[in-house]
Amino acid sequence: MGLGNRQIVDTELGGARVVVMGLGRFGGGVGVTRWLVQRGARVLVTDLAGEERLKDSIEALGPLVRDGAVRLRLGVHRKEDFVGCDLVVANPAIARPWENRFLRASRSAGVAITTEIQIAIDVLSAREARLIGVTGSAGKSTVSAMIGHAMCATGERAVVGGNLGGSLLERMEEIETGQWVVLELSSAMLHWIERLELGVGVVTSFSPNHLEWHASIEHYRDSKRRLLGAIRGGGSAVLGPGVGDWKTPEGVGRVEVDAGDRVGGLATIGAHNEGNGAIARCAVVAAMGSDAARVEEALRGFGGLAHRLQVVGERDGVRFICDSKATTPEATCLAVEAVGEPARVHLIVGGADKGASMEAICELSTRLAGMYAIGATAGAIGDGLDGVVQSGTLGAAFDEIRRRARPGDTVLLSPGCASWDQFANYEQRGEAFIALAREWIER
Repeated sequence: MGLGNRQIVDTELGGARVVVMGLGRFGGGVGVTRWLVQRGARVLVTDLAGEERLKDSIEALGPLVRDGAVRLRLGVHRKEDFVGCDLVVANPAIARPWENRFLRASRSAGVAITTEIQIAIDVLSAREARLIGVTGSAGKSTVSAMIGHAMCATGERAVVGGNLGGSLLERMEEIETGQWVVLELSSAMLHWIERLELGVGVVTSFSPNHLEWHASIEHYRDSKRRLLGAIRGGGSAVLGPGVGDWKTPEGVGRVEVDAGDRVGGLATIGAHNEGNGAIARCAVVAAMGSDAARVEEALRGFGGLAHRLQVVGERDGVRFICDSKATTPEATCLAVEAVGEPARVHLIVGGADKGASMEAICELSTRLAGMYAIGATAGAIGDGLDGVVQSGTLGAAFDEIRRRARPGDTVLLSPGCASWDQFANYEQRGEAFIALAREWIER
């Protein structure tokens, strides 16, 4: 049965042969696989990673695998799977998908290709959900969560999902007809999305990132800009500092947030989060017509997200802060300023190489109590620089910091890089840091 290039609706899936390409570790692959099976599809999940790396996701699908509703093909992709099916659901994490030989084979065979986020958007649209889309090189997760928090705190039901993790397809029972849904959308997701209609579109910031996925900064920028093109007439665009010159469609309102605009008194630390609060405030006001002062008061009750300047604890005057979600050099620089006096900061940096320049991180080295480089980018960060310790791993970094830290210092994990070289994801990296910090605190 050919599904063509259109919305995937329930009636089309009975008996459909579907390939889920990239199970992943953040829940999107698990969620869409369950959703497909519930609608009668026969699903093959294929991933280049092996069973050990995908252990949690495989366990989540265990009952469906044992029942024969789902087959697994791990450690390899096979061309025959991609040309002998009715639909491919591609994981947006697959870099440069236009070059991928398996996806090209599917296209040549006339097989429809979609993504989990596009299916979720289609389902939400059928329910007439009111959508707010958020993207940006930094701050999009926090701003998305802030918007959802402020909406709920001011009496409006709202659900937050998308790039934050998990799958909205498994949360549809929470979402009522006409309800607000805040979608955090990565550049990779936006590259794939064909159908999206937003009431409010938010771009928090822009700086070079994910160049290993996009191949060029121009492609990365164009993917981000697709969000603005999805805002319907009469809707609003909220543009953060540095993107105020981005064009918006005719008939769309514009709100440009200045760099100095802040929401003070937040529970989360850092001037940049005060700026995130200003962006979130503008988005909520644009969406709901709410009183700005009331929204700001609601935002002051936002407690922050895990692994985003998360205060882990303190021992003998040494404070531990986990900012594992900081995967760009710009985010790391913001984190250093947020936690206080740089000269009292022991900064752990490094990880997988995404093609971004490490120059901004290198420039921090002379201002800190210490910099400890880990992962694949350690050499690029520390080569020839005074004050940089080539630690290699988190454990080795902690061993060195124990010898150096003094009361009043802060130990900060803000890597400025992705986690994939040593960890499954930024969450696992953050949990490893938290475990080491708690071991220190409780010793």
